[in-house]
Amino acid sequence: MLGVLAIRRIGRPAGLMPLALRRGLSTEPPPPQPKHVQPWKIHELTPAGRLPRVYGDLAKDKLTAFVVLTAMAGYAVAPGAAHVGTLLWTSCGTALCAASANALNQWIEAPYDAQMRRTRNRPLARHALSPVHALAAGCAAGTLGVGSLLVCVNPVAAALGAANIALYAGAYTRLKRLHIANTWVGALVGAVPPLIGWAAATGGHLDAGAWALAGMLFAWQFPHFNSLAHTLRADYSKAGYRMMSVTHPRLNARVALRYALLMFPLCAALPWLGITDAWFLADSSAVNAYMAYCAYAFWRRPETRHSRRLFFSSIVHLPVLLMLLMGHKYWHERSASRAAVTAGV
Repeated sequence: MLGVLAIRRIGRPAGLMPLALRRGLSTEPPPPQPKHVQPWKIHELTPAGRLPRVYGDLAKDKLTAFVVLTAMAGYAVAPGAAHVGTLLWTSCGTALCAASANALNQWIEAPYDAQMRRTRNRPLARHALSPVHALAAGCAAGTLGVGSLLVCVNPVAAALGAANIALYAGAYTRLKRLHIANTWVGALVGAVPPLIGWAAATGGHLDAGAWALAGMLFAWQFPHFNSLAHTLRADYSKAGYRMMSVTHPRLNARVALRYALLMFPLCAALPWLGITDAWFLADSSAVNAYMAYCAYAFWRRPETRHSRRLFFSSIVHLPVLLMLLMGHKYWHERSASRAAVTAGV
């Protein structure tokens, strides 16, 4: 009855009655749709008490701590007298440089981080910080890091810190969406921190031992990262990254095995260069053998269970190897000092 009255009121034939009226539905216009939310609008301010945690996530604090440990290992293994003050400034400067590189990396990759399960809870992806805030934090950390290395350590260490920021936030981050060569650039980034520590201990002199240690860190990156990338290959593909595990999965496993085997001659070079005693060759070979075995299993069958085992073996491998390196360096120097005393007597 309401529909008939409405039609008579407007003088419209029954055949032209609106579908909504014929079905007894409301003819009121739909409520206005909410405007599109700006991609970087922060809906809630991050409480001040949570900012340290957010800054830690922005700096990738666990990765930064790992980078600092490799720099400290380079300082400990390098020849020369150790000074606590120099070690502290080296550690702080390296940490700030690493935090800067990580913050700038997230500033660039925020839209892609939001598409990956592994990275969607990072500060920019979850809108805990604005891009301007993250960019300012990254630039400030980089300036302080390079400046502290320059003023309190030496120019060589500062140049290496600045180069690492440029390599990671510039070359590596951009190449991830362009070419699989990004993995080799990323491995270079991992090889620089021990050079910073070595340069800090020797006044900027990088001899053959420094490059052998950097080569170890460079080679270690491939079994470590390639196994992780294989496990996360679906996420990388979804976000559009040109990772080796996505575009060349067999090559990804082969490269991991190749560089796991390269660890043997690189470790053998350290006793030959007089950095450690000869027993380091035996101990390091035992540690390298297990990671190489895991890499071989991953190469034979590039499956997730093998990639996970290789990844976790690499996490244990590097700290154990660095502790063995520092221990054998200490015993080598102690034996040399005893021999010198005996010769003097």
